[in-house]
Amino acid sequence: MTVVDRQPGAGLETSFANGGQISVSHAEPWANPHVLPKVIKWLGREDAPLLFRLRFDAALFRWGLSFLAECSPARTRRNIHDIVAMALYSRQQLGLLRQETGIAYDQLQRGILHFYTDQRDFEAATGAAALMREFGCERNVVDADECVRIEPALAAARNHLVGGDYTAADESGDAHKFTRELATLAAASGVAFRLGASIQRIDAAGGEVSGVVVDGERLQADAYVVACGSWSASLLAPLGIRLPVYPAKGYSATLPLSADSIAPSVSLTDDGYKIVFSRLGERLRIAGTAEFNGYNTDLNSVRCAALMRRASLLFPELRPAGPPEFWCGLRPATPSNVPWIGRTRLGKLWVNTGHGTLGWTMACGSGAALADLVSGRKPEPDFPFQ
Repeated sequence: MTVVDRQPGAGLETSFANGGQISVSHAEPWANPHVLPKVIKWLGREDAPLLFRLRFDAALFRWGLSFLAECSPARTRRNIHDIVAMALYSRQQLGLLRQETGIAYDQLQRGILHFYTDQRDFEAATGAAALMREFGCERNVVDADECVRIEPALAAARNHLVGGDYTAADESGDAHKFTRELATLAAASGVAFRLGASIQRIDAAGGEVSGVVVDGERLQADAYVVACGSWSASLLAPLGIRLPVYPAKGYSATLPLSADSIAPSVSLTDDGYKIVFSRLGERLRIAGTAEFNGYNTDLNSVRCAALMRRASLLFPELRPAGPPEFWCGLRPATPSNVPWIGRTRLGKLWVNTGHGTLGWTMACGSGAALADLVSGRKPEPDFPFQ
């Protein structure tokens, strides 16, 4: 097996500084019946949690129309089922991998708490939580006092809280460390890594892939998997394969903590602001929001400041040991938030992309399921494989 990566090391794209959550409880897609009034309200706000930059972009226009179609109650229900099914399976596969290998990545198994500061958001979330429980995710509704009991660092923000929901089985950790350690384990098992390498094209003949041209060299294999995040669509487009994947830029701030910081250790999701907080050793990762602006990866100072402003409001006693390190990355999003996993119309060619904000949450399950598909076995999760 050979892995081709344009970066000089593993985990240097979207996995580098994401929110750090293994979050089955985050299965409600962006496209849902409650989101449209919010998107309209957020138009023109530079610090909006979900920001569509209005400009001529045919790909975003097509994606946006599909997004609107996914906002119906029936499609939202179906998409939540599919996301929960893959996320539950993936969390199980991650646990097995951890047991088998001892892989370490600043992981914490203290659950994930979604909290709400708006009563209408909280009431809408109780319906989504009930649906997730129906599909097997134990996302349990709690009141504001219970939120503070679960995570005492929220005490200073108690007057802002209206309630929450808690999933004890969810986890957190450093996705970049995980990816690096996993690459080391894979290399020790015989996987070859071609790092800093560029794919020029995928060749096809007779209805199947015949090779991949990498830095002028043609590589051949029994099966080919495109798992290139937001760039998967452009790589496959010359073959006539159209993936409904568009880059959603997310931001993060990584804050070093002093010994006397009052910071959360339970991973948190501030649902109204689309921000997550994850403790990574002596660091706090503050991440979230989504900006649809093509393949632009420039840091926006307004959006970076919005992350820190919200963190300071909720946790006034953070006492950082140094300045935050800001980052942004492109998450490959489908309109439904359901990833695209399975075969293409070309023989030997498979795809694993479109996981949006749940890339790490669904990573181990997606990989295990695709390995089954390529090997001719039936994958375990009840999921719409291609």
